[in-house]
Amino acid sequence: MLLQELKEQVFKLSPSVGVARRRHRLALVSAIIESLQDTPISEPERSGAIRRMRGLLKTDRPAPTDEEVATILEERRINKYLQ
Repeated sequence: MLLQELKEQVFKLSPSVGVARRRHRLALVSAIIESLQDTPISEPERSGAIRRMRGLLKTDRPAPTDEEVATILEERRINKYLQ
């Protein structure tokens, strides 16, 4: 079933029609959530994503000191609120 067809069927289960149809919609939502929880994320996929994120954070420069961070934040606030 295509997504559009599924959406059309869901809207046919309008909550204003009655309690039974509301229960059907809630059961559908519950089934969708269960199907997502049963889908494990593979370790290679997860570790690959972590490796890529670490690569985004790499730099040749040392981490800024607390004073440098305070200065950067102050400059950004000045630019944001005074200009």
